[in-house]
Amino acid sequence: MDLIVGQLFAGLSYGSTLFLVSAGLTLIFGVTRVVNFAHGSLYMIGAYLAYTITTHWSATPINFFGGLLLAALLVAIVGALIEVVVLRRIYASPEIFQLLATFGVLLIVQDVTLALWGPNELFAPRAPGLRGSVDIAGALVPQYSLFVLLVGPLVYALLWWVINRTRWGVWVRAASQDRETAGALGLNEPWLFTSVFALGAFLAGLAGALQIPRETVNLQMDLAILIEAFVVVVVGGLGSVTGALWAALLIGMLHAFGNWWLPQSTLVLIFLVMAVVLIVRPYGLLGRPITPPVSRLQAHAPFVAPAPIWRAVGAVALSAAIALPWLIGDYAIVIATEICIAALLAASLHFGMGLGGIVSFGHAAFFGLGAYTVALAIKYIDAPFAMALLMAPIMAGAAALLVGRVVLRSHGVYAAMLTLAFAQILWSTAIQWVDFTGGDNGVLGLWSVLPKVLSSAAAYYIAVLTIVVASLAMLRKMALAPFGFSLRAARDSELRAEAIGIDTHRIRWLAFSVGGAFAGLAGALSAFHKGSVFPTTLSIPVSVDALLMVLIGGVQTLVGPVIGAVAYHVLSTELTRLTDHWRLFLGLAIVLLVVAFPEGIVGFARRRFAKVR
Repeated sequence: MDLIVGQLFAGLSYGSTLFLVSAGLTLIFGVTRVVNFAHGSLYMIGAYLAYTITTHWSATPINFFGGLLLAALLVAIVGALIEVVVLRRIYASPEIFQLLATFGVLLIVQDVTLALWGPNELFAPRAPGLRGSVDIAGALVPQYSLFVLLVGPLVYALLWWVINRTRWGVWVRAASQDRETAGALGLNEPWLFTSVFALGAFLAGLAGALQIPRETVNLQMDLAILIEAFVVVVVGGLGSVTGALWAALLIGMLHAFGNWWLPQSTLVLIFLVMAVVLIVRPYGLLGRPITPPVSRLQAHAPFVAPAPIWRAVGAVALSAAIALPWLIGDYAIVIATEICIAALLAASLHFGMGLGGIVSFGHAAFFGLGAYTVALAIKYIDAPFAMALLMAPIMAGAAALLVGRVVLRSHGVYAAMLTLAFAQILWSTAIQWVDFTGGDNGVLGLWSVLPKVLSSAAAYYIAVLTIVVASLAMLRKMALAPFGFSLRAARDSELRAEAIGIDTHRIRWLAFSVGGAFAGLAGALSAFHKGSVFPTTLSIPVSVDALLMVLIGGVQTLVGPVIGAVAYHVLSTELTRLTDHWRLFLGLAIVLLVVAFPEGIVGFARRRFAKVR
């Protein structure tokens, strides 16, 4: 009994912390419609600032808790600066561009934090006055855990009062329900957005500050809390503070009792709960359908056939790619092979996102599934090269067919978060099912099945280039076929498309499956290229990289994903090679590209050189 009580209070306390982070995230999304990837960074900054303040002030209760509040206030200022300097410039862009801008901010914060506080874990002082325990039904519950447990409901009560009983709260509710109408009626949107972002940052910073007596301060805090905060926000319902409270308590309890009863499956359980909730209630427990803001950009502009001169440029580029093995060294050949694989991954995502408007935050699921299909087929059934390579797109396509059946019942951010949930379930399984997948040790020795003719870097590059070019040609053929036109019709006006007899759900479902199959093929090529497969192939950074490549190149261009893959991979590779602060410069580059070229490199070039024939 005492163990159950102890886990109960541990879960409630952790749920309270999750609520503080998630409440800020859901407020920001509810008003600005920004899925803030940098929210975990604000949590981490709060922890680091609180550590610095509390270790330099004398250890009295007033100084300690005053230091926690001061850290949260400083984080609020940082959040306001992020909104003013970065996000205010791109509110007219599609939501996915805003998400990637915040991902760039996340990279910047990671490197700045590393430079200021170093790579080592930091140990903060314990909370003065709350260092003991309380005996509750035989369980010794730390006093500080009870304090944190009470902070969550107190903050919820204050938020409820502010949102429902103040003029500022009326503005927040108005902007949450209909941002355009509220602006037309005279609402000062810039001021409201900045204040909401500052409040959300304050709550994230407060949550981070409250954690320092309970855990070490480290550079992994941001992504660790961000993923679970996303789960809470989506389960509770985007924009619902009350939903965030109930979902945070649910996830907190699942976290506590899962670690106790099923420690090898805790990560899977959390995302499984998220998937089940969204399947039963597509908008979360207390959420509602989200109406996206009107964009001044042509997010769904029609495809334009390239001018003859650009076709000639493409032919020259392909000829140069074929000639590369005779022009560059082995290291550059390895990089060129990685670029080809990245181009196929980006094109597979673009097929569903660019043509069908299906945004995926979990495309790594199919890339990693293809890689693991190859690895496990070789490990357990001694599959030859050709057989393993063929199995990968079949398995990934079949998985996408099943996942798409569930995902496409939802729309917008909810559907995107469902794809993230499935990717995280696979990632968690790959890590925790050690006996089958090898866990963090991965699966090694895949080069042993490569035919001798492909044993050199140059030969494998030519093989990959051939497969990728053929795959891109197939995707282009489908995009310009009646199937592609039907898919774009379903994207641009679902009701009109259905009125003329197009089965929009089936069309989008098939497109999602096709994208998954080609992502699996890219994963298989990557597995043979590296000779090993690890759980990182299923991780969130792989999905984000795919999104970045598509958006940097240009969503509404068929060649955009290829150009984006070349630009992003060369940039990230060279920055990693040249400087230890590559995250800082890569983050700055992402933010600048999103702000300066919201239509992507190819979209910008097409507009800039529209008269070139």
